[in-house]
Amino acid sequence: METTHLLDSNVIIGYLGNKLPPAGMEFISAVVDDIPHISVISKIEVLRFNVPPEDEKVLSDFVDCSVVHPLDDPTVDAAIDLCRRSKIKLPDAVIAATAMLNDFTLLTRNVDDFKNIPGLSVCNPWQE
Repeated sequence: METTHLLDSNVIIGYLGNKLPPAGMEFISAVVDDIPHISVISKIEVLRFNVPPEDEKVLSDFVDCSVVHPLDDPTVDAAIDLCRRSKIKLPDAVIAATAMLNDFTLLTRNVDDFKNIPGLSVCNPWQE
């Protein structure tokens, strides 16, 4: 299966916590089985909290099994451009830029945060 999706932090947390509806869980399971792709921003967001050790291990293992897209110069430039053109928070701009530069569909629950980004494909697994 060709990688076509970038997982936002809320999808990672929802999936690992079994909080998505059954169809969403099935969809994300297929994406994860193909090797998940995440932004370095999602890595930071997922791992920044103090959680019980067993939860920390689950989160760390997920990130370790993921392709983490770095904050490289093309991503920085694209995020700057997105911030200049639309009202978007910097972390969301980095995530959107990562998705767009890699021709990924962004999987997120927060579709409203990304709705004003032309050319960005967004999907909400809670509504799949």
